[in-house]
Amino acid sequence: MDIGSLPDIESHRDLHIWIIENLKLVPVPEGAYGNFFEEHCYIVLHVPQSLRATQGTPKDLHYWIGKKADAEAQGAAGTFVQHLHETLGNATVQHREVQAHESDCFCSYFRPGVIYRKGGLASALKHVETNMYNIRRLLRIKGRKHVSATEVQLSWESFNKDDIFLLDLGKVMIQWNGPKSSISEKARALALTYSLQDRERAGRAQIGVVEDEAKASSLMEIMETVLGRRLGSLYAAIPSRSINQLQKARVHLYHIYQKDKDLVIQELATRLLTQDLLHEEECYILDHGGCKIYVWQGRRSNHQEKTISFSQAQGFIQAKGYPTYTNVEVLNQGAESAAFKQLFRTWSEEQHRSKNLGLIRKLNQVKLDVVKLHSQPELAAQLRMVDDGSGKVEVWCIQDLGRQPVDPKLHGQLCAGNCYLVLYTYQRMGHIQYVLYLWQGHQATKQEIAALNGNAEELDLMYHGALVQVHVTMGNEPPHFFAIFQGQMVVFQGSTQHSGKGQPASATRLFHVQGTDNYNSRTMEVPARASALNSSDIFLLDTASICYVWFGKGCSGDQREMARRVVTVISENEEDKETVLEGQEPPHFWEALGGRAPYPSNKSLPEDVSGFQPRLFECSSQHDHLVLMEVVFFSQEDLDKYDVMLLDAWQEIFLWLGEAATRQKEQAVAWGQEYLKTHPAGRSQATPIVLVKQGHEPPTFTGWFLTWDPYKWTESENNQSYRELVEGSLEIVSAVAEITVEVNNFRLPRWPSNSRRGSLAPQAHKGPQDKSEKELELGPKAGGSSTSISTSTSTNSYHSSPGPMVNGYLSRKQLMYQAAKDLPEGVDPAQKEFYLSDSEFKDVFGKSKEEFYSMAKWKQQQEKKQLGFF
Repeated sequence: MDIGSLPDIESHRDLHIWIIENLKLVPVPEGAYGNFFEEHCYIVLHVPQSLRATQGTPKDLHYWIGKKADAEAQGAAGTFVQHLHETLGNATVQHREVQAHESDCFCSYFRPGVIYRKGGLASALKHVETNMYNIRRLLRIKGRKHVSATEVQLSWESFNKDDIFLLDLGKVMIQWNGPKSSISEKARALALTYSLQDRERAGRAQIGVVEDEAKASSLMEIMETVLGRRLGSLYAAIPSRSINQLQKARVHLYHIYQKDKDLVIQELATRLLTQDLLHEEECYILDHGGCKIYVWQGRRSNHQEKTISFSQAQGFIQAKGYPTYTNVEVLNQGAESAAFKQLFRTWSEEQHRSKNLGLIRKLNQVKLDVVKLHSQPELAAQLRMVDDGSGKVEVWCIQDLGRQPVDPKLHGQLCAGNCYLVLYTYQRMGHIQYVLYLWQGHQATKQEIAALNGNAEELDLMYHGALVQVHVTMGNEPPHFFAIFQGQMVVFQGSTQHSGKGQPASATRLFHVQGTDNYNSRTMEVPARASALNSSDIFLLDTASICYVWFGKGCSGDQREMARRVVTVISENEEDKETVLEGQEPPHFWEALGGRAPYPSNKSLPEDVSGFQPRLFECSSQHDHLVLMEVVFFSQEDLDKYDVMLLDAWQEIFLWLGEAATRQKEQAVAWGQEYLKTHPAGRSQATPIVLVKQGHEPPTFTGWFLTWDPYKWTESENNQSYRELVEGSLEIVSAVAEITVEVNNFRLPRWPSNSRRGSLAPQAHKGPQDKSEKELELGPKAGGSSTSISTSTSTNSYHSSPGPMVNGYLSRKQLMYQAAKDLPEGVDPAQKEFYLSDSEFKDVFGKSKEEFYSMAKWKQQQEKKQLGFF
């Protein structure tokens, strides 16, 4: 095995892939990324290149094992990975991947999916041949967010009711959708089909979709020509093994070390784990519910143990009786992945902590610049502020299962026994935006909480689904909620009818004032006894005769200023207020509290979230339990109209609903609650849950994405539905006899020109051809001879089109800026440019038809719009 010269790593590329061939490391062509031969092993290196990737951002190094790879190839892959890791340094996370059981991190590199190919790669052949038409294969496509296509036996026996199958005949690609497959699975499979068309056929293959066999008789006839007649009924697919969140809630930490020749595994702790359990001199295994094994290596741990980390993990997997394909991730201290950190109750990193404190100071000390928040959504996301809180505020209290408007004079005065709806309206970039807070008091009944959700839905309908809904639990309000009440939010115990008074009557009440400005201040009523006091804070003691403002020894000037502002809400009479310093209380003060008692003096610090990074998941359900699929290195492109996505920003979680998934609002909130409940780190159930609908994303959501296009959802191509894509695919094929004869001869047909309207020219995504392409080589056949098929379009197919024609083409005047009804008969309005001659096409578009159709579809559409051919 040659390990003398390790491959060069190009600094400008984020992804590098090598195949182990003849025990050598051979680079895979970039155009073949995502294709994996099952008899081989691969090495995949990801080097973050995004603007947000810092110098300390870890690289990811994977070695992938095909299901038919031999032990020698696996050993070679392991050795190469170890040497690459030593070259790359400790800031590298190592992964062991097994075919069909890859990690979410690995799958996130390959969009729209990975393709598993049969057999091995002969060294004399290219990894993937472009323009290869002499092909017959059947692919089973499955998966939701992470899609895979596996080459299976070319037979009806491979089919089932649940999956999607692609019959690839080179020039013809027929996608057959299982009757039990979901619309999102169909859409993602079709995206993979188009990707194959673009990458392997240069956009020239015809695509057909069998949605209903009875309505696609022509396509079915082609399939039966290749596969034979189907005998018997289809069977249901064997359910895939999905790990739900309940299973992922279990975490166990083990200390591992070698004693003589034995591997010693000693259990240290289970949920909840803390970072201080990890010591830099040791190595540990973290078992995440049996679905993933992490090996953590301290920076001062034994070098010999580090070199055998994968074998230690495999020994652990064997001892536990876990499947051999269980994913393994090896991490070095200081280069931990986001997924690993979130398995711990807290995680701190010095370099991030200072940055986090800087953000807190920015929020606390500087008046927020609304323009900056709107132009820099990443700042809005980190500060959790859509603006400075100066917009319009409306408040309703839930009473008798309905909503009762609250007098603006009483805004900010809430009761623990009630639920409230707070509608905030603001402008962003000239557009009106809405945030609806659903505030739930600790003492509210289940009926009131249900009524809160029901009334929120009514309001959402009134605003045509434009409300961003934020589920807030008393005591866990986000900064923006405080800001809209300008630091004067007061929570009273009990409930109220809001009939003119903002709080229930009581002889003696004690209020805890917390915060230093409008963005973090709240006042909470607490039990009126001395043990509730704290030397670090300020308390208001309201009695029948006087209101004491008690300043603890540790309080700051900013805290005192906020207390002076909020005391007017508690007691309106200025003459009945008395300031009391800790240690100088009058006897009446202690009498009102029932006598002296010990109380704490510690200052409560905000939770340190510096070590946590946002994570994006696709949500689904299996057996009534939440199943999550993570999208690592996420972008706006990962949000699909059929999705329910969960974005975990740690201090709050977002549930994003695609346009076609808005009916799942209640289920989405329940998924968010289950996610928090089952999280291994023991997350607070009161963490705010924000419900966001496609097209109405606030900057606190979009700021977590590297880039965000606010107009993406309005562009026709980006918003194209699966139904529209299917309708645009090849559904009716004439002259089936001619096609099937050529298929039997392993040749692909020249599509007949006398079909119904719209077939004069295939649509752009079907790969239009013209005379300039002449003939396409099908590749060498047995015996060395080759077969070619003319793809030229016969001129007599246009005989019914009115107006002058030149050699079977139309002039630009007949096509440019013409409405569909004004076009010559038989012209496809979506493909007007196709009817230009080669020379006129180049004159108008500045490029050949072949160059034009090899471009991305959105670029084609953009040019067509500019030149009047859209």
